[in-house]
Amino acid sequence: MVGRSLAAVLAVLGVAIFLLVLTPVKDVALPTRNKYGLVFDAGSTHTALYIYRWPVDKENGTGIVSQVEVCSVSGPGISSYADDPAGAGASLKPCLDKAMKIVPAEQQRQTPTYLGATAGMRLLREQNSTKAEQVFAEVAKAVGEYPVDFRGARILTGNEEGSFGWITVNYLLETLVKCSVTGERTHPPAEDVVGALDLGGASTQITFLPAITIDDSTTRALLRLYGTNYSIYTHSYLCYGQKQALKMLMASLHQGSPSPQQVSHPCYPKGYQETVTTTDLYDSPCVRAPSTPSPAQNITVTGTGDPAACSAAIQKLFNFTCGANRTCGFNGVYQPPVRGQFFAFSGLYYNLHFLNVTGGQSLSSANATIWQFCTSSWEKVQKDFPTMNRTHLRDACAANSYSLTLLLRGYKFNHKTWLNIHFVRQVTNVDAGWTLGYMLNLTNMIPSESPQRVVGLQRSNWIAATVLLAIMLILIFCLLTVICFQKKHSGYENL
Repeated sequence: MVGRSLAAVLAVLGVAIFLLVLTPVKDVALPTRNKYGLVFDAGSTHTALYIYRWPVDKENGTGIVSQVEVCSVSGPGISSYADDPAGAGASLKPCLDKAMKIVPAEQQRQTPTYLGATAGMRLLREQNSTKAEQVFAEVAKAVGEYPVDFRGARILTGNEEGSFGWITVNYLLETLVKCSVTGERTHPPAEDVVGALDLGGASTQITFLPAITIDDSTTRALLRLYGTNYSIYTHSYLCYGQKQALKMLMASLHQGSPSPQQVSHPCYPKGYQETVTTTDLYDSPCVRAPSTPSPAQNITVTGTGDPAACSAAIQKLFNFTCGANRTCGFNGVYQPPVRGQFFAFSGLYYNLHFLNVTGGQSLSSANATIWQFCTSSWEKVQKDFPTMNRTHLRDACAANSYSLTLLLRGYKFNHKTWLNIHFVRQVTNVDAGWTLGYMLNLTNMIPSESPQRVVGLQRSNWIAATVLLAIMLILIFCLLTVICFQKKHSGYENL
């Protein structure tokens, strides 16, 4: 009788353990171990080091990478060290020192580290490929002195820069794939994917998922992310980053001036004056020098604060003509009509944020704000913005006018689609830009195929199963003891 009772209890315990094992994981409360990744964004005007962190057990998850720190490298971009390559490497060391204090010492040698250079180094490579290689050699040498897994320095193509920026934004927004608390993955509708607009110092990028088939293969990027194919439009306009565009604007005004020693600048505040040299003005491959160059000379630049003339002068930098039966952006580059929501970051955000027009204002309101600022005198803008850097304050009208011209005339946004542009610095507390998308791609953290859902046990279920298993073993021992006792007792009765 006792044996049967024990057998029944064992059966119940067995069923309980079986049910516990089948219970899917919902919240594993085990200590989380993190991984780190370092990415240098070597832009045309400056370099920044991004330090990322993510849970090691969720590498194929979505939206799980956090930005721990951004370290801004002192000095200009690495392309400015063409005549002092060692200086480029030395400039990175303070930020690497800072990273070594953040990444645990035992994980540093497994920390993937990258350096991606953009339009500034593209231009230097065009001018002098030997100097570009020397800069990269010194950069690699400097990073190689640190105990990290350095995976190289390279120049991104314009299309890569645009595509990685698009991946960053959509990864953080979880518009590529959503992950539920139970680990199930769902693919949001294609309409949820957002476009990316980026303005750097030497180039600008537009990337989005169009509603029509892309006719020009040079502007198409084919991506397979989480088991879904994306055929995105992306194009990078070299020389149309803000710094180079404003340089082209100055050269255009100089070449159109009646006096070669005097330039009236309609985008500079009225009353502003400075002296520049022709050597500095025409030192970039983006700036076309006069057909009959004159010896180096000084040019006196005087601001006139004329927003209408400023806008007209900026528009002369573009060719808005499109070929027959062809939609385009500018300079004859094919572009399908913009579609859906867009996130605008980098220079586009900083320019409009300075004038406080990144909060969803109408195009008319943004235009009016920029127009009013551009009519202000140098004395007034200095008084209104006493802590603002002098160069940034001087360029604010030109930069905002250029941003509007680029978006409206260049990328073909209008009064209606303007409201679909969200000007942001960060998405979910991570800086918008190409660096995160670059790291995700190179570390294979976004799989091409959607990973199968893994079912595990909650920690509490493991504990309960272990306890029940121990009780089962004790009861089995008791059951065997009872059976042996009964057999012996039966033997004595026979005797």
